[in-house]
Amino acid sequence: MAEINADPIRWIAYMTIRNSVGEGHDQYVDDMYSTPDGSSMVVSRPSFADVVSINVRTGAINWRFPVSGYRSDHMAVSPDGKRVAVSASTGNTVHVLDIVTGKQLGSFKTGDKPHENIFTKDGKYIWNMAIGDVNTQSDAPWLDWTKGDRKITVADANTFQQVKVIDMRARLDAIGLSDYSDAVRPAAFSPDETKLYFQVSFFNGFFEYDIATDKITRTKTLPKSPGVSDDRTTFVNDSRHHGLTMKPDGTKLCIAGTMDDYAVVVDRATFQEGPLVPVSKPYWSTVSGDGKSCVVSESGADQVTAIDFATGKKTVSVAVGDHPQRVRVAQVPADWTGPSAN
Repeated sequence: MAEINADPIRWIAYMTIRNSVGEGHDQYVDDMYSTPDGSSMVVSRPSFADVVSINVRTGAINWRFPVSGYRSDHMAVSPDGKRVAVSASTGNTVHVLDIVTGKQLGSFKTGDKPHENIFTKDGKYIWNMAIGDVNTQSDAPWLDWTKGDRKITVADANTFQQVKVIDMRARLDAIGLSDYSDAVRPAAFSPDETKLYFQVSFFNGFFEYDIATDKITRTKTLPKSPGVSDDRTTFVNDSRHHGLTMKPDGTKLCIAGTMDDYAVVVDRATFQEGPLVPVSKPYWSTVSGDGKSCVVSESGADQVTAIDFATGKKTVSVAVGDHPQRVRVAQVPADWTGPSAN
C-alpha cells in the first residue's frame, strides 16, 4: 500500500479497480495456483498489479513480480507445473514466469484487456482471450466498436512469438450473429483439442468452435431466469454467463449462469442441459480433483458449491470469504494446517 499511496497514478488505478470491476471490493486475489510441490501458492493481485508466491506454512512472500500496467488478472500454469502465465489487463501483455523463482521467461502482446489464458496440453502454446472494456456503459450492439480490440492470441510458449490471431467477430457474423459480442470469456478445449467451447459477453449460452476449419459449429442458448433484466448495463462486467469447464473425459460441460443465478451441466454430444441448480451470482466453474464434480463460486452467497457431473445436482456447499470469484484445485502438504496468525 505504501507504493500506491506514494504514487497518485497508482492510487487512481487502485480506486478505479475497486469501483469498477471490483464492484466495490478491493481485488487482492483474482487467480491462484499451487506450486508443484505444494509448498507455495502463486497469486495474482489485481489491486496491487502484481503476482506473488506465498509460502503456505509461514504466509511469507517468496517472490513478487509487478506486471506491466496497473492490474493483473487471470493466470494459467503449464502442464509440467513449471511456468505460470498471467494477464496484465491494462498493459495488453501476458507475462510468463518461472513458478519457483518468479523470474520472467518471456512475454507477448495481446488484444485489449487480456483475460483468460489456457496452455495446450503439450505445453507448446498459450491461448489468450482479450475481452476489451467490460466496465463501460456503452453496451448496446451498435456501440460494440467502443469496447476495444477483442481477439484470441495464440503464442508459442517457448519463444513467445505470436502464432495465430483469431477474431470471433467474422466467425459470429458468418452464422448471422452480428449483434453478439466477440469478447471471448471463459473457455475450455475438448480433450483432443479439436474444439474450443467458449462464452461471450452478454450471452446466456456458449459456442462450439472447430479449430481446424476455423468455424463456429454449434450454438447453445441456455434459459433466462424469470425477472432477470435483459438490460446489458445491469450485467456484472458485461457477463450474462461467466464460467465454463469440461469434465475430463469430455462428455459434459458445466456452465455458470451468472446473472440468471444458476449453474447447469450440459451434455457435450447433444447440448441438452440438465437441471438448473440455484446458486447466487456464480462467476466461475472448475473441475474437482477427482474429476467427478463441477465446483462453482457463488459470489452472491460467499460460498462455493459442488455439482455432480453424473446427476447434474448439487452435492455440497462450503462457506468462504467475501465475494468469491475464481476457484482452483490445489495441492498442499499432507500435514498442512495453514500459516500462524500474526
